[in-house]
Parts: sequence; C-alpha cells; structure tokens
Amino acid sequence: MAVSSSPRLPVLYSLRHDTGNQLSSCSPNLMLIGVPSRITNRRRSSLVPISYKSNNRMTSDQKRELLESYGLNPDEFLSEYLPKARRRHELAKTARGKQVPLEEPNPPRETHKLLQVLGGKARRKKLLSPKGMDVRPMMEVVKGAAFDILQVAGGCPAQLRPGRWLDLYSGTGSVGIEAISRGCSEVHFVEMDPWVVSDVLRPNLEWTGFLDVSVVHTVRVENFLQQAEQIVGKYGPFDYISVTPPYTEVDYAILMDQVSKSSLIGEDTFIVVEYPLRTDMLDSYGCLIKIADRRFGRTHLAIYGPKWAQKKRKSKKAVAEII
Repeated sequence: MAVSSSPRLPVLYSLRHDTGNQLSSCSPNLMLIGVPSRITNRRRSSLVPISYKSNNRMTSDQKRELLESYGLNPDEFLSEYLPKARRRHELAKTARGKQVPLEEPNPPRETHKLLQVLGGKARRKKLLSPKGMDVRPMMEVVKGAAFDILQVAGGCPAQLRPGRWLDLYSGTGSVGIEAISRGCSEVHFVEMDPWVVSDVLRPNLEWTGFLDVSVVHTVRVENFLQQAEQIVGKYGPFDYISVTPPYTEVDYAILMDQVSKSSLIGEDTFIVVEYPLRTDMLDSYGCLIKIADRRFGRTHLAIYGPKWAQKKRKSKKAVAEII
C-alpha cells in the first residue's frame, strides 16, 4: 500500500513482513523499525522506514512527526525519550562542560567547655573541646585515676615527679595540660588535625598560661614515631608518655610495639595507655612493666613504668592496708 509523503520527509513505504528481505537487499541504506500489527486472526508485523542512512540524517523532531503520522507513540521507539536514556543524555551534557551544582559545604565545627583541669596550679580551669564525636577526650574519672597512680608510683603523692611529658593523640590537650598543672616542666603535643590544633588545643594552652612550656607537633603519630631519633637528639627521651588514640583506628599491638621500641623511652619512663574492652595488653613492653590496670565501664587504663615504681606502689599499698 502506497503512503503519501510530506515534502519535508523522505519517501515512505508500508511493507509487509514477508517482503522485508526483499527491501533489505534492494535498499541497504534504509533503517527499519518493526511494528507489530494484527489483521484478522493472523499475527504479522509491518516495517516503517525512519530515514535513509545518509549524511543528512533526520532530527529527533522529524522522527517523532513521522512515527505520530503512523499513529505510533514515539516514546516507545526513540531511545532518547526513554527515562534511562534521557538521564544518560543529561549526564553526558553535564560532563561536556556544563556547570555542576556544588555540594552544600559542611557546617562549621563548634566547641564547648565541658572539660576542666582536675589538680595543680590550673585546677578547675575550663577547657574547650569539639562538639560531636570528632575528638573523644579522656574521661575525667579516668584522667584523675591515671595521675593519682603516677604520683604514688613516682614517690610524690602530692604531685608528679618533675619531668617532660609526650602527649600522643593529644586532641584537646587535656592530658598534657593536666601534666603541666601537676608539676611537669614541658609537654609535647602530637595532633594531626589542624583545626583542633588552631581552635581547641592552642586556645586551651593560652587560657591556662602553659603555651610557653608546650611544643605542638601537627603531624600523624606514625610519622612522629618515625622521626623519634631526631626528636630525642634535640629534646632527649621523655619521662611520661600518654597514648590515647581513637579506638577503632589503631592496632594496639603494633602501636605499643612501636612506642616501646623507640628511642623516646628512657629507663625511668612511664606510659599511660587508654584502651577499649576486649583488647589484649601485655604485662611488659621492653624494660617497662605493667604497674596498674583499671577498668571504667568500656574503657580500660593501663600504666607501665620501671620496676622500682612497682615496688614503691606495692609498699605504699601495704602501708595503707596496715593503717
């Protein structure tokens, strides 16, 4: 059956399915679409040519007009109008240089004053800490117990034995600040987050008046430990080291092995370690032995030191029991 054609479109033919092979052989440049149709009880399909494959290809609008002239729904045949194809087309256009909407910036980080210095010359001074769970400071009950044990083990129950402190994973600096307040002459803070250093740690040091006796290292603890020999060559070994890392981000066995074997440790060094439940801590690391191990809910506190410190602590405990 012949079909009249529009002057804007190429000549069209409606052909039966059984003549499709003939058409393909005589007109190899035709692109054909099969359209199912039903005449009486026989099921057959017609072929509708969309365009000649030539340099002058039909536009999408022309294809739509052609399909609509046959009473067909263009959305069922033209892939660019299908939802997935349309989405891919939009993404391709965006990738070719169109402006991509920017993501909303993260809200500014905020601080509050929930911590305080527990003892010494800066006692009861409030300290800044970040809101949220970005930085998890040592609980005050744990911090208080750690310093009480250190003071007794060092032979000076009223204050810390004088020395230098290294605060690894310092965060707010509350542990190192407590150390200065209780008698340490100098503290080195190691914290990798620049915002925590500039907006939390340094303001706390300025507020307590301890900035002049503090050294801040804005590096990862792993990198700091790799430079241990250079640091010891410049400052010497430390008398106290606190290790309070994010629980889920470290392997305690590897970390404690690195710390205990580094040149940061001296013969009389004490190490304070905060660790989570179900973590195995050895009875000794290098020349240091475990002198205390306490549990505070899901948090554990272990303190390692020289052998003479354990003897002093045992003798103090025996005297207390007698009294």
